[in-house]
Amino acid sequence: EPVIIMHAQVHEEMGLCKMDEIAPIMLFMADRAKVPVCVHLDHGTDLDYIKRGLELGFTSVMFDGSELETDMNFAYTDIAVALAYETGASVEAEIGSMGARESGASGGNDESIYTDPDMAKKFSEETGLDALACAFGTAHGLYLKEPKLDFDRLAKINSMVKVPIVMHGGSGVSHEDYKKVIDLGVRKINYYSYMAKAGGTAAAAVEDNTFFHDIEVAATEGMKKDVMTAMAVFSGDAK
Repeated sequence: EPVIIMHAQVHEEMGLCKMDEIAPIMLFMADRAKVPVCVHLDHGTDLDYIKRGLELGFTSVMFDGSELETDMNFAYTDIAVALAYETGASVEAEIGSMGARESGASGGNDESIYTDPDMAKKFSEETGLDALACAFGTAHGLYLKEPKLDFDRLAKINSMVKVPIVMHGGSGVSHEDYKKVIDLGVRKINYYSYMAKAGGTAAAAVEDNTFFHDIEVAATEGMKKDVMTAMAVFSGDAK
């Protein structure tokens, strides 16, 4: 199956890794892969950061202007599209908001920040983006309560836009809901928090945690198993 590997601007802000260092590794591994790999810069909130990512070779970028005023989100997304055009990269952008970027505390149920279908149509058509991230009930991070997705809203957005829809905060959603959103036009699912949680659980289960490398191997295997299960669901191969 084709895959997308991502570095987010916030990863550098958190001190996890620097884009200048991780990008060449991502591109090297993508080139060695036996399946198509998109190397994506996620949640870029700074146009200079996105420009640098494109220069490093990212094949896809996301400009996240969801916390900006609407007119500024449109204007900055226009610039991101123009920058990406120069390198042949694709652009994802967001209208509406998933709320707290790295926390599911809201459960994603604040309808006041859900994506307006009319605005989604206007945004996608006027900016020329390649993929649309929209809010319909998911949130980043771990969910403190079960997310309730607005399928009617998603269906209306899908009927009004001509680009693939992206679901952020996707890793805590039920298998049934995954199938529904895919049927309703979602073509990219951002999957991290529960994969990372699976890695943490696997690491905690290591009996002899004297050496970091043993913990790392266990965590990596735990995340791998979790994401393979998710990919089987997405592709319809889950039993």
